[in-house]
Amino acid sequence: MANSLVTETNQACLDACADCAQACEACAYTCCLPSTDPAMAYCGQMCLDCAALCRLCELLLARGSALTDRICQLCAEVCDACASECERFRRPSLARPAPKPAAPAPSNAGP
Repeated sequence: MANSLVTETNQACLDACADCAQACEACAYTCCLPSTDPAMAYCGQMCLDCAALCRLCELLLARGSALTDRICQLCAEVCDACASECERFRRPSLARPAPKPAAPAPSNAGP
């Protein structure tokens, strides 16, 4: 859903973050956390961490925060780690790296 505060460039990243967060939460609560296997529990924690960072990126992108670049880079790294963890269990990975915004929206916020 587009909004006038989000640049067109960042909209794809915002949408990818929303999709990734939803997929990671679903994976954690339906696949990983119900398991008694400690490795699956760790995978579930990774999914929830990934979802939380994706939600944070959504918020920062939507308001044009000056922190967007740094948080989105961390989010992409966590998404990659989460995808690798999910692949260990030979299931199709639901987490996908979130695209980094090519040109973050300018912000008046300090560094």
